[in-house]
Amino acid sequence: MIENALILAAGKGTRMWPLTENSPKPLLPLGGLPIIERQIQELKKVGVTNVHVLIGYRMKEISDYLNNAELGLNVNYIVQEEQKGTGHAVNQAKGKISGNFYCLNGDVLIDSENLENLGKNKDKMTMMVTKVNDGSNFGVVKSKNGRLISIVEKGISGKCMINAGIFLFNEEIFKAIEGINKSIRGEYEITDALQNMPNQIHILEYKGLWMDIGNPWNLISANEEYMKNNIKNIEGTIEENVMTKGEIHLGKGSILKSGTYLEGPIWIGENCVVGPNSYLRPGTVLCGMNKVGASTEIKNSILLRGAKAPHHNYVGDSIIGENSNLGSGTKIANLRFDKKEIEVVHRGKKTDSRRRKLGAIIGNNVNTGINASINAGSILGNCVKVGPNTIVSGTYESQSTIA
Repeated sequence: MIENALILAAGKGTRMWPLTENSPKPLLPLGGLPIIERQIQELKKVGVTNVHVLIGYRMKEISDYLNNAELGLNVNYIVQEEQKGTGHAVNQAKGKISGNFYCLNGDVLIDSENLENLGKNKDKMTMMVTKVNDGSNFGVVKSKNGRLISIVEKGISGKCMINAGIFLFNEEIFKAIEGINKSIRGEYEITDALQNMPNQIHILEYKGLWMDIGNPWNLISANEEYMKNNIKNIEGTIEENVMTKGEIHLGKGSILKSGTYLEGPIWIGENCVVGPNSYLRPGTVLCGMNKVGASTEIKNSILLRGAKAPHHNYVGDSIIGENSNLGSGTKIANLRFDKKEIEVVHRGKKTDSRRRKLGAIIGNNVNTGINASINAGSILGNCVKVGPNTIVSGTYESQSTIA
């Protein structure tokens, strides 16, 4: 049994803008709870008793959250003052963790079954890999007879096997890291350390769903898939004349008001108000303190804590940031007329989301006026103001006013 784990959670997650402008990536939701909490739950299932969390960017938010969560195991923190790559990150645990340990990137989906399979390779340093249709944005892994030969970082297109960001290490990894130099990106890469250990790194294929949560729309897809295995749990209040279908999680202090119809899987956190006469469709996640009001329809979307869609709104395949409010009649389109995959402009670069349905990515503290219309693939930074009757298309930086 592997008792120790290291979660790498110090990065800025810049590709997840605007969601990570004011929040660390590991605290973004997966099925209503932070990604890192879901990881810790799975680690606990396979016998891990000590989790070491590497923190850096917005570290206090991560430590405060985990310290107040009921996790049922020991959580220790390792501070990475300066982010110098994955190899540098892992090396921060030298002298603080011993024996065999799991090592996870802080943004990967993992389940106990795969962790258990990985743990069977005890005393063998192992990298988990997974198949993807396009390896151009990943580290492509070449292996022979179940052993690592090489890793090519980004640039190989087409179907291939890639680094899944899940490892089983022991103290030998620290010796390997000492022998590496900075990469072309100016960072110390863990993949370089692994390649310096020929025939010593075993390869294990990840079974089941693996997803890269690299961009905001990936978070929608991850929740969409994760919710298929959601467990029904009703702790809130359901009034008369509420119809539910499929699995529903309803947190403490939340209420479903009369006339509301829900098609699960749906996750509703604590202290939410839904209805009257609202329609929630599969994949919807309300993270807590949310209001979904009369004649509002939410489909496969994530409302972060305190976000509101209170009057005559449609929200499809979108993320609504913390404490944002959609004015009465605000609608978010999620489908092109030609039904093609939706392109977005993200961090100044046009990117194919590879989603046929994608609404808007909206940051924290955004307010829209009545009857605002937001086109598919739009991105609004934090604290954006949208005037009444405004048509919104494209990407807007934080603090913008759209009228």
